[in-house]
Amino acid sequence: MRAVVVVLDSCGVGELPDARAYGDLGSNTFGNLSRAVGGLKLSNLEKLGLGKIVRIARVRDDLAALGAYGKMGVLSAGKDSTNGHWELMGVAIWQPLPLFPGGFPPEIMREFERLSGRGFLGNKAASGTEIIEEFGGEHLATGKLIVYTSADSVFQIAAHEKIIPLNELYWICSEMRKILTGSWGLGRVLARPFVGDSKGSFKRTSNRKDFSLPCPEENVLDLLHASGVTTVGIGKIGDLFAGRGLSKIVHTKSNRDGMEKLCEELAVTRQGFIFTNLVDFDSLWGHRNDATGFAGGLEEFDRKLSGLDQRLRKEDVIFITADHGCDPTTPSTDHTREYVPLLIYGANVKPDVNLGTRPSMADLGATVAELFELKLKGRGESFAKRILAV
Repeated sequence: MRAVVVVLDSCGVGELPDARAYGDLGSNTFGNLSRAVGGLKLSNLEKLGLGKIVRIARVRDDLAALGAYGKMGVLSAGKDSTNGHWELMGVAIWQPLPLFPGGFPPEIMREFERLSGRGFLGNKAASGTEIIEEFGGEHLATGKLIVYTSADSVFQIAAHEKIIPLNELYWICSEMRKILTGSWGLGRVLARPFVGDSKGSFKRTSNRKDFSLPCPEENVLDLLHASGVTTVGIGKIGDLFAGRGLSKIVHTKSNRDGMEKLCEELAVTRQGFIFTNLVDFDSLWGHRNDATGFAGGLEEFDRKLSGLDQRLRKEDVIFITADHGCDPTTPSTDHTREYVPLLIYGANVKPDVNLGTRPSMADLGATVAELFELKLKGRGESFAKRILAV
């Protein structure tokens, strides 16, 4: 059999009970952006039951869903892609990953200068597009690297591709990953290359690369891989799991490329687990508070589902979900603490099954494990028996 999980990065469906603690009261990525743009055209997601999970302008909630639907809560502390994906695979993190809203301390930056052989600019919490506008010209003139963070546990290094070759930038990031793993326990080190000649023309490229903290416990990918099941990570999955538990890693340039790579993989992977992340919702639109772009991306994904369906076999089970929210209608440009959607379909999935509100995203991981007749030791309760018709 094949199980496919597609993560719509940042596509939350309403605030969690503890949203106030994160400054995210009122956040609802799908709902709020749909109202901001006057409605969404999501005919395929509508048929799967998306409108039954959250109120979305112009998406019906009175149709019998083609498969199972619901939403999932989050046990892990924080609202980062790392712990979101880990929890989807059965591992909850109780202590939040460290944040550096005031910039990184001198001891970290001294190590950075030592290993990179270069000075730095920035060292503050900032939007990735704004900080290259602010420091891009000085970077071109001096070769100093732009360092910044966000509301997530990330150490980000921006560098012009003509000034710092990609291999050098990746090496610096990999060395910083080692430094920031031990007592610091930072979630991710991110390479953020960009191009452009001057302020106003700077643009980040698709050569981003994440260097993640290894998952601290056995997860579903580990379990499947050790049992001989083919595991494929598409998009930033390989980065988020530090390559562990994956038979094959496929990098992508965009959501469109991600869906095309997924369709290609379905043509060659005859059995196994395919885990796909579509990051544009987060990086291009959510963090930039671009509700219009976000809406367009969702509608394009909805259209692409038709092409995906043509490549499915009878035994396939498809899961569509998210890792957190990133409501583009709020003043903040950070992730938002939200429930995530859960849509499941396939020829053997019962129609119109309401799975309600699951307490944890780890339930998805436990379900995937059971589909392959394996038992996950971590968090999560499988709902496989509730959704399968045979």
